[in-house]
Amino acid sequence: MSDPGEQSDAPAGAPTTSVTANINATVTEAATLLFAVAVSADTPIESESLSITVGGNAVEVEEIVSIAGTRLHRVRAPEGALELRYSAEVRPGAQADAVTPEEEAAYVRPSRYCESDRFNVLAPTLFPGLSGQELITAVGEWVRNYLRYIPGISGSADSAIDTLLAGQGVCRDFAHLTVTMLRAKGIPARLAAVYAPGLVPMDFHAVAEAAHEGRWQIVDSTRMAPRASLIRIATGRDAADTAFFTVLSGRVTFGPVWVTAYANGGLPSEDPSQPVHL
Repeated sequence: MSDPGEQSDAPAGAPTTSVTANINATVTEAATLLFAVAVSADTPIESESLSITVGGNAVEVEEIVSIAGTRLHRVRAPEGALELRYSAEVRPGAQADAVTPEEEAAYVRPSRYCESDRFNVLAPTLFPGLSGQELITAVGEWVRNYLRYIPGISGSADSAIDTLLAGQGVCRDFAHLTVTMLRAKGIPARLAAVYAPGLVPMDFHAVAEAAHEGRWQIVDSTRMAPRASLIRIATGRDAADTAFFTVLSGRVTFGPVWVTAYANGGLPSEDPSQPVHL
């Protein structure tokens, strides 16, 4: 595997975070699979390992660096019991790059799970006269108060409209609704899949990011983990770009998943009123 950490200027003595992901599945028809479990390409890595086996035999893994440093791993798997094992010891990253004009244009438009064009009446009604940081804070607070967090309640095809009507969801639903409201008010917004030390129950986590004053700011409407502890995995328009496991062809029966994320220096304090940049 590549070592993206060699290009970082993060302090060598900074506390590390330990992350793991174990995914099990049964391939019932030869399949092409795409995984997004590795930390992003701009994360300073102390150590890292990834293995994918089918029937106990290692399969060839192709790494593809995608949008915003997302590291995708593609495998062509024969039939059998598949096991993915990933672990990494990482350090805090350097300051995030500035928001580009291309990103502003891409992330202000509607997408598959974030139909912001269908919120153009509702969003201005809910947040009249707000802009900038005040708007970003208000959207995050509104989504937090409006939705109930219920593990396992939503489906993989649920969009922001489904979440709005249901009034409940999991982290990706909170993030989708947040992204959609922000876009409907003209703020570029995107989804980030992350490892989240302090998250209970532990799992992959999804948060929104909003473009403000040239930087991407985290908006986690669940408030289930300190934002400063998050470790980026994947970035994109919505869950279609950030899913940790995608079946491109073939047939697969999905099995248990275990995720851990531990901040070795302890969890940072969380002040919801202050912006945090991943």
